[in-house]
Amino acid sequence: MNLIRVGKVKEVYEVDQNTLEFVFTDKISVFDKIIPSNIPHKGETLCRTAAFWFQLLKSNGVRTHFTEYIPPNRMRVKRFEVIEDYDKIDSETVNYLIPLEVITRHYAAGSMMDRLKNGSVTAEDLGFPAGHEVRYGEKLPKPYVEVTTKLEKVDRLLDLDEALDIAGLSGEEYDEIVQTALRIDSIIDKEVEERLLTHVDGKKEFGYDENRQLMVIDTFGTLDEDRWWDTESYASGGSSEELSKEFVRRHYRDTGYFDELMKARKEGLPEPDIPPLPDELIRRVSELYVDMFERITGESFR
Repeated sequence: MNLIRVGKVKEVYEVDQNTLEFVFTDKISVFDKIIPSNIPHKGETLCRTAAFWFQLLKSNGVRTHFTEYIPPNRMRVKRFEVIEDYDKIDSETVNYLIPLEVITRHYAAGSMMDRLKNGSVTAEDLGFPAGHEVRYGEKLPKPYVEVTTKLEKVDRLLDLDEALDIAGLSGEEYDEIVQTALRIDSIIDKEVEERLLTHVDGKKEFGYDENRQLMVIDTFGTLDEDRWWDTESYASGGSSEELSKEFVRRHYRDTGYFDELMKARKEGLPEPDIPPLPDELIRRVSELYVDMFERITGESFR
């Protein structure tokens, strides 16, 4: 097989003209930076979690690119063309990766709180009454959906017009994508409710097949793409115990690296190298990935 793409956490190999093989590594990334630390078992847990969700979507009639899980950390998928030149995408393009990441948010958390603080997002945008003070962990009145770029070096938020333009979408096609993402969230909620997990937010990616029919691609519903809270902890006073790599992001915020990175990006300066994780944090992260695989899927890791 030929290695054709190396992502932040996955390697992509060409099997044949119509098939790719994903290899899930033990690398971890935050803020679009790959941390120089490997997390034991991370690749296997992500691959198995993603395969679990793809199989569940199939049983619910949702079309995906997933074809086969190969233990312990590989899967095969239908191949889509990756078109990095937006000018080459239009309403007639077929069999391509839609160059957007669709983010669905159900609670106030993560980077959303930063944008509320700086005023780029308001309480009214999220469906709250004017003047409402949004608290961390507060359930949103309605799902908040936004899109970012997929193929650029650093993801950036898009307004609707630019999203439609760069992805070659009509308004109706965009609505189908959003409704499919929200339907997937409903499937996720139903599945994890019995295991006392709250699905907070997450991202999904899509492609069009040869007939321009929508398919869910890449991966979703893992600790890398989605945020999870323990339902019982959240219910007891609204606390939100993080069950995602959010505490890794917090480590880099607490050490000052995040502020340095954001300053460099804002000023167009070289980005500082991200330091490795401490050994104790590596151990905690590895345990989290294994534990969350079992909680999300209801399966035993070993």
